[in-house]
Amino acid sequence: MDARGLACPLPLALARRKMAELDPGELLVVLATDPESPIDIAAWASDEGHSLEQRARAGYIEFRLVKA
Repeated sequence: MDARGLACPLPLALARRKMAELDPGELLVVLATDPESPIDIAAWASDEGHSLEQRARAGYIEFRLVKA
């Protein structure tokens, strides 16, 4: 899901909406440029029990979430 260029809280809101459509064990990749997204997405993933990996890319952050 490409959330680059969107400001907080949109990357998190869109990730939540998309994750709700997935089955447990499925992967969601989120691309974001918002500087608050690592904090917001990490806290939400932890609260929901989703696994999370994040990687800095050229100009954005890639989040790889596996649904709990």
